[in-house]
Amino acid sequence: MSDAPPPVVGGEPVQIRDGVHVIPDGRVELVPNVGIVVGDDAALVIDSGMGPRNGARVLEAARELAGGRSLYLTVTHFHPEHGFGAQVFKGAATIVYNRGQRDELHRKGAAYLGMFKGLGPAVAAELEGVELVDPDIVYDGELELDLGGRTATLRAVGPAHTGSDQIVVVDDRVLFGGDLFETRIFPITPYFPPHDVDVDGDRWIGVLDRLIGLAPEVVIPGHGEVTDVSLIQDVRDYLAYVRAEAARLRAAGASADETASAIDRVARVRWSTWERPEWIGHTARAFYEAAAR
Repeated sequence: MSDAPPPVVGGEPVQIRDGVHVIPDGRVELVPNVGIVVGDDAALVIDSGMGPRNGARVLEAARELAGGRSLYLTVTHFHPEHGFGAQVFKGAATIVYNRGQRDELHRKGAAYLGMFKGLGPAVAAELEGVELVDPDIVYDGELELDLGGRTATLRAVGPAHTGSDQIVVVDDRVLFGGDLFETRIFPITPYFPPHDVDVDGDRWIGVLDRLIGLAPEVVIPGHGEVTDVSLIQDVRDYLAYVRAEAARLRAAGASADETASAIDRVARVRWSTWERPEWIGHTARAFYEAAAR
């Protein structure tokens, strides 16, 4: 991480559809794509960035786009780069999480804060002064936000990447999916036994199948370029490959390390344009353990 750019939300919001804006991540690690959806009456911010300084940048951009409209904030999942700037929005926006997100934040937030601070001084600097805040509204299943002439549907779909992933669908055309999929990046599988083993690869594949069925016109990943539904299919195919290989190798008597190594070698070649191959092994081990259940 020492040679990486600092994890700072930068750039200007880009309008990708009428009223739907994205502050692109610029392919900077630990910076998410931030969404700002503006209706006639209110605006919704999707992901805050990591830490209070990033949160303040996002809030400023949202206020500029929203004018005097009221603000909502939601996050695609509880991980620090997506939601640990939320404290800045307390009192300035209505914060909305699904119940699982709130509960996962309570269970794991402090541990993830400590883990991320250990990733390097630039990351630790952005996390200085972080306070974990509760949402103002907690929902179960699905919640529609009427922004005025534009509807944002928040839907709990986890466990998958985390125990409580959320998607946001705008007017049935635009899909924000968080880290359920990322453009030309190996899926991040937070399989960190014994601290976090809530990733569910089987359900993740099932979630992606359902999202493909929605046939969104525009797909905004958690990280990487805005694209279309073909990204979801690509990520689904990769995860299905790892699942099948992990089960096959386990049945043949391979150890978890042998399985991860074998899958890593093939995946780096087959998906040679994807970044962050260090996540292949985590994904292989998660599916390897799941194959025993």
